[in-house]
Amino acid sequence: MSFRNLLYSASLTLSSLLLTSASPSFADSSHARIIRLSLVQGDVRLARDVKGDPLASQNATWEAAELNLPIRQGYVLATDKGRAEVEFENGSMAFLSEDTVLEFYDLSLEDGAKTTRLILRQGTASFYVNPANGDYFSVTGGDFSVEANARSTFRVDNFDDGSAVNVIKGHISVLGKKAATDLIKGQSLSMRAGDPNSSSIGQFSDNGDFDRWVSGRIDSVQTATNAAQQYVNSPGYTSGLASLYTYGGWYPCAGYGNCWRPYGVGSGWSPFDSGFWFTDPSIGMSFIGNQPWGWLPYHYGGWICDPIYGWLWTPGGVGVGFLYGGYPRWSPVTGTWLRSKSGPVGIVPVHPLDVRGKTPINLTKGVFPVSGGVISPATPVAAPREWKVVKNVPKNTLSTTSVAAAAPQRVSRTLVGGNFGSRVVTMDRSSSIAYDAREHRFVNTNAASRQAADANSAPRPANGGAPAAQTNSMRVTGGTPPNSRTSVTPGPARNSVPASRTMAAPPSPHSTGMGRTGSSSGGSVFQPSSSSRSSSAPASTGGAPRASSAGSSGGNSGGRPH
Repeated sequence: MSFRNLLYSASLTLSSLLLTSASPSFADSSHARIIRLSLVQGDVRLARDVKGDPLASQNATWEAAELNLPIRQGYVLATDKGRAEVEFENGSMAFLSEDTVLEFYDLSLEDGAKTTRLILRQGTASFYVNPANGDYFSVTGGDFSVEANARSTFRVDNFDDGSAVNVIKGHISVLGKKAATDLIKGQSLSMRAGDPNSSSIGQFSDNGDFDRWVSGRIDSVQTATNAAQQYVNSPGYTSGLASLYTYGGWYPCAGYGNCWRPYGVGSGWSPFDSGFWFTDPSIGMSFIGNQPWGWLPYHYGGWICDPIYGWLWTPGGVGVGFLYGGYPRWSPVTGTWLRSKSGPVGIVPVHPLDVRGKTPINLTKGVFPVSGGVISPATPVAAPREWKVVKNVPKNTLSTTSVAAAAPQRVSRTLVGGNFGSRVVTMDRSSSIAYDAREHRFVNTNAASRQAADANSAPRPANGGAPAAQTNSMRVTGGTPPNSRTSVTPGPARNSVPASRTMAAPPSPHSTGMGRTGSSSGGSVFQPSSSSRSSSAPASTGGAPRASSAGSSGGNSGGRPH
């Protein structure tokens, strides 16, 4: 065997060892993805691995969501009087408005291509999609699914009696039960619940403050990310880069390239000064930095201790590990666990030149003792040989404290015929006005008990005839409706909030069992095989299946845009 072939064989063996020796959370790195909860405003909650509709599940456990939490497939985010932002690896973003529930149905990776399938269970959410080659991104919201294959920004509304999507930038494809419809910037589409023939295409309607907030967030993150790219040579460092540029500075370090340090910290600052531990059965125990910048430095790269600046974070190093599909591997914490002969357990920041399983280089700077989840200040190490790297951290070393939260409530939001953008009806949880999906009308749930009283108190006309008919009104928000009051016909008492509709995301695109049809001029539609659904995603019924042939609605060409 030639030396070149021998070297090639050795490199393949090394790559295999790196993959197989990784922790269980990374053993299936070709299918696992972890993304970032990048902004939390107000009341935001999360649940994990909920079966079925998270708003109807009696077994879902909800907890308060914290900034920089890792989000994986199977998580559900919910807002009450708050907003949330989620940042994906390639720079794509999801924004949740108030009273919104978003399910991360499928976050998978195959041959470097990222599959993202989300389900908007309730409310309003906007999405900025920035796909790399081979990526797939879809959002299912009630009566249809939205696919985005190129850079685009769109808003999806999931109402009680229908769904709506507005295209703010770029172009998307809307998949209904019967057809796929292309939309471009400035267009909107609405569809009534259970009526695929009711698809209506119109002009984009601004949702006011939320749309402006989303636009501002996208612009600020993009600007800061572009400015920070000059300091990082890896194309994989996108999520979280903007926060580093905003909250810290970069310094050239001989042999390590550009290194980063947060603003406003003293000479004695250490990487683990502020944060907490978060546990998940699939990804293990991870350290969460509770600062706005506390994502990248604690899950990627490594640390060096400079004699002038102190602790600095460097993008390269052991934390990057084996690159798969051009993106660095996520780590629960950029630290190495050790145990001394006398028994204490501690953690040492990962150095860029560390070798897996060997004594960490930064051990000479001291070890940070950890007990009960609390990380103490660094303790000098007199005899580094007495400290050994441990694979499994003792259970009493780490602890987490999750804050329980109440399950989100279903909030009734309804579009009232015509232009959905200007006639959205929002009813408070205690409102007696309810939408009857079966009868396709609004009803007053306690009107029967007040009918007699209303009849006696109603003013009578001068001619002594029957009292004037009473009408109940509800508030119409967003624009000026044709009439200032909307009549509601009293009906039998019903639940104040209608049940949610069954929703299912489109089948997952696979490298096999799936193909494109159609020419470059006529659009194209995915035609997956029956086995194309991701095995890791739960099965579901109903919803909007992927269109099998190019269709049209409202005169638009069907299929997926190029």
